[in-house]
Amino acid sequence: MSAPAQVPAASAGGDAAARPPVDAPRATARLQFHAGFTLDAAAELVPYFRQLGISHLYASPLTRAQPGSIHGYDTIDYTQVSPELGGEAALRRLVERLRAAGMGLILDIVPNHMATSHENPWWWSVLELGRASPHAGYFDIDWDVPDPALRGKLLAPFLGDPYGVVLEAGQLSLQRDEQSGEFYVAYYDSRFPVSPESVPLIERHRAELPQAYDAGRPDGRRRLHELLERQHYRLAWWRSAAEEINWRRFFEISDLAGLRAERAEVREATHALTFRLYRQGLIDGVRVDHVDGLADPAGYCHWLRQRLDDLAPHRPPGVPGGRAYIVVEKILAADEGLSRQWDVDGTTGYDFMSEAGALLHDAAGEVPLTACWQRISGDTRAFYRIVHDVRRRLIAQNFAGEFGALCSVLHRIARAQLATRDWGLPAIRRVVTELLVFFPVYRTYATEAGRAYVDQAVFASAAGGARGNLQPADHALLDLIDGWLGGEPPREAGTEDERAWRLEAIRRFQQLTAPLSAKSVEDTAFYRYGRLLSRNEVGADPASFAIGVEDFHRKVLARAVFPDAMLVTATHDHKRGEDARARLAVLSELPGQWLALAERWSERHERFKQSVRGVPAPAAPDEYMLYQTLLGAWPADLDPGNDAGLRELAERVAAWQTKSLREAKLRSSWVAPADAYEEACNAFLQALLAPSNRDTLGELHAFVQRIGVIGAINSLAQLLLRCTLPGVPDLYQGTEFWDFSLVDPDNRRPVDFAARQAALSAGGEPAQLLRQWRDGRVKQYALQRLLAVRQQHAGLFRHGHYLPLAVQGDAPHRAIAYARTHEGRAVVAVAPHCCASLALSGDAAPDLPLVPPARWGDAAVAVADHLPDGPLVNVFTGAGCSVSGGLLPLREVLADFPIAVLVT
Repeated sequence: MSAPAQVPAASAGGDAAARPPVDAPRATARLQFHAGFTLDAAAELVPYFRQLGISHLYASPLTRAQPGSIHGYDTIDYTQVSPELGGEAALRRLVERLRAAGMGLILDIVPNHMATSHENPWWWSVLELGRASPHAGYFDIDWDVPDPALRGKLLAPFLGDPYGVVLEAGQLSLQRDEQSGEFYVAYYDSRFPVSPESVPLIERHRAELPQAYDAGRPDGRRRLHELLERQHYRLAWWRSAAEEINWRRFFEISDLAGLRAERAEVREATHALTFRLYRQGLIDGVRVDHVDGLADPAGYCHWLRQRLDDLAPHRPPGVPGGRAYIVVEKILAADEGLSRQWDVDGTTGYDFMSEAGALLHDAAGEVPLTACWQRISGDTRAFYRIVHDVRRRLIAQNFAGEFGALCSVLHRIARAQLATRDWGLPAIRRVVTELLVFFPVYRTYATEAGRAYVDQAVFASAAGGARGNLQPADHALLDLIDGWLGGEPPREAGTEDERAWRLEAIRRFQQLTAPLSAKSVEDTAFYRYGRLLSRNEVGADPASFAIGVEDFHRKVLARAVFPDAMLVTATHDHKRGEDARARLAVLSELPGQWLALAERWSERHERFKQSVRGVPAPAAPDEYMLYQTLLGAWPADLDPGNDAGLRELAERVAAWQTKSLREAKLRSSWVAPADAYEEACNAFLQALLAPSNRDTLGELHAFVQRIGVIGAINSLAQLLLRCTLPGVPDLYQGTEFWDFSLVDPDNRRPVDFAARQAALSAGGEPAQLLRQWRDGRVKQYALQRLLAVRQQHAGLFRHGHYLPLAVQGDAPHRAIAYARTHEGRAVVAVAPHCCASLALSGDAAPDLPLVPPARWGDAAVAVADHLPDGPLVNVFTGAGCSVSGGLLPLREVLADFPIAVLVT
């Protein structure tokens, strides 16, 4: 196998060396804060994370969020640290412990959206005062929609039923706040303000209150309706949001309203606390949530970098004095790169998660697994064809309001010129639909100067797909819209109004493609396409089944322009835990065994199915994905005779199954849950995991043990990559033990840190930990050793070269090897790759997650001329390794531990 050329990790970006140094973390640990896990709780864990080798904690958003929030992204107040988390005093206590341990803190910030809650004073002000509110410009609201019933008002789609039904049922009432004395309209626990100009109307009936506005009486209901009609908002059924919304939401979530972060006063207001915390030395950098939701991500990132640079000299002594660490949450397509011009340190690592995951899969399994899925589902379409169909539905239903607003602006542009005014709104809607359907990336970044070259290529791809689906009569309009959306610089448009309209159209288009892409791929198609669920992960493309070692090396070298980007394999948003994916990846190596087992289960469990409206439940595709999910989520140490453990697993998988069915939007949905079908699917699951179903439970357990051994090797290989490649490794809370979690909220369950602390303190010999590998301590041991190497060789890992190494002899494609070199020092990393054929023999599961040394034959890593002189020591076992004839024999390097890191 030939190896790609060596590239310096820190200088491949060209202009990187000219920039001031960034104080990048050595390794981070992501923690999810909420009322059940506070800042003081984290402070108690600082010694543990320090012992583990973490340099920085990486906190979920800390600003005040909706009461009871378990994630912090539903901000209601940017000016304070959440009291539920302990407030700023607790933050200072945490940072004091961190600084004493030589550690730092990275903060997740949310510049794109806020919660639409009555506890959000900015939102309340807009509802109360409308356009006159000092915060009206903070939110992305269109006050001039064509609908006269909504013009000058804000749609408030927060009612559980149509407005008239709610009013008739007496569920709306006029109340008065006991403390402030202000009137408000109540709907269960929600509140809506009464505008100041409406108060005199109420005062006229003061003597008759509250009966005068009692919706249970005809006259009271009439008065209450008249009062509501005078407000700056229009209460509406939640289902009306998709088609009538006149403000930008986060994705399609009406509980989160988009902010105008492109406006200076909004940026300053939403970042004042962050900047103060940075200046005072309480945080060392930020992670920017959903950067593609912003109108101008590049402009925002430049502004953020400049503001933090300006504050850096004013930080107190004793804290890091370099530039702040900035990473952005962004999904990159397979061939898409993050622009160096943004002046950030990289992404939060979804791109790496996809690449590392693809490496674990064997390309040989693609054909049989694809054929099986097509037979089971009856659908022979490629994944992207499924995505296209999903997008059409989402455009027409879920994003109809945003889509309509975009097309209205384009129609206004068309009407402005005699040559284009005959293009009607229906034609514009047809063309824009096809552009959105075929859009290949999350978004583009056109400005008043038009599109950059790379974005022109993206648009050309989208336009090419659209052209094939449009009638020739629409092709001229497609070219026009291409120009209006940035193909022609908006600043060169004819009139000032036309320039403004083009910029608005560009903004609306670019802020629509990202949520449309996310909802169509991650939140819908992932739940419709079940060829192999380990590839259905955030940031990944299920159509890309696997990548080989050489391609992986090339991707690492390409990513080296961001040497401080995050490297993650688990997040608070992942669909499946990193070790669940690593285990499921083994199916790509054993497709025949897996498909035979799945077919046997399907035949056996036919008796558990129910008929729902003449259709078996679960349907075959849902059943097949359920089997994969059980394989991935089954705890490594769960015995089939453990009834309590089976009940816990059934509860977790049942929650996943309900979410999966609704996200797929085929046989159920969030909008219209199919209760009978969901109940039948849950009954099927319960019967499947019932103790009486002994044959299946025995086979399931046995197969999990068999593939679980290889899955554990995969997991440790993935850990090795995360901790030794160019970048900053991140540990998601609790995943230092095995992580077989499912999609949220399962992946946000409480973490037993006491068990992890005890395991780390107890230590153990690697041989013993391998024998007891199912308890997860071997993974924690490997992580600690890897982070210790990063600490001991900090300069090498931060600034060193990445050097792919060839594997020769027997099984050359069953291992991956590379070196990190810097100033005469070297570290060599070696891990098995798709090694089931080497590790498994017969039908029994091996005792250890280890390829028997003899099975490596004469396979060896070629290191001649690449390493400095001197002995090599394995950091996991302490054993020395010899180089013979420029080769490192794998039977020696991987003899006693599944992965190897050799230091000179």
